[in-house]
Amino acid sequence: MQQSGGLYEKFLDEYVSEDAVRKYTTETAGYGITYLLDHDYARIYLDVVDSYLRPSTAKPLRLLEFGCGGGMNITRLVSLLQEKQVPVECAYGTDFSPRLVQAAREEAKAFLPPDLVGKLSFSVAHNETLVRDLAAELRGEKDLLGSFDLIVGVNTFRYCHRLGKSVDCASDIYRLLRYGGICINIDMNNRFPAFRSRLRGQEQNEAECYIPSLEEYVTPFRAAGFEIIEKGNFCWIPHSAGKALTFCCWIAGPVLNLVARGHAMRSLVVARKPV
Repeated sequence: MQQSGGLYEKFLDEYVSEDAVRKYTTETAGYGITYLLDHDYARIYLDVVDSYLRPSTAKPLRLLEFGCGGGMNITRLVSLLQEKQVPVECAYGTDFSPRLVQAAREEAKAFLPPDLVGKLSFSVAHNETLVRDLAAELRGEKDLLGSFDLIVGVNTFRYCHRLGKSVDCASDIYRLLRYGGICINIDMNNRFPAFRSRLRGQEQNEAECYIPSLEEYVTPFRAAGFEIIEKGNFCWIPHSAGKALTFCCWIAGPVLNLVARGHAMRSLVVARKPV
């Protein structure tokens, strides 16, 4: 981290701002992300739960989202599982920005009924030192390692690549998951040209706008010992899209998937800790 200190400080400055809070919380985020959390992302989560985890009342799910931002994803995941009558024991969200962790707590209270809010907690933790920071926040919880069934990350793992810490993050996720547990990683696709050109227009430093390839997202998980059970590109709806653009992208999606799926907006990696 020391060798990337300037870059890290730039990230910190960006994600402690009120602009970040508005970007990553329901009231002020784009309609696109709300749609994706309720549809495209929800389908991925439910497919994984149904196909690989199969929780029961006797063995409810333990969830974690790393890099949770303002908490939109994890709160909706908990709500979705409740709606589908999937038992959840507890859910954690972590982010390196104390301001976003505060916003996530407020998001959960605004979005979830009190009984579900009690199952969800948020902690300040860096992706690349997830185990150490989470244990410190939870005052050394004894059963932290090997205790999670499902860990998810949305639009956060690429920052580990930019800091040269992707293997550290994947290794900590591996340690936190139980055997047979799953990690779902969703992030920007470097083959979607608008992402790279837009970021390059904003940043002078190449590291600040670097987006990994699909294989670069996969490699740290393989190195950490994971089995890759799914990888690919999907989704043509921008997180910041309004209702009209979301509808247009939804209509165009099937055709775009036929002719150019590899250039879709998102990369998906589903990795399992071997049984």
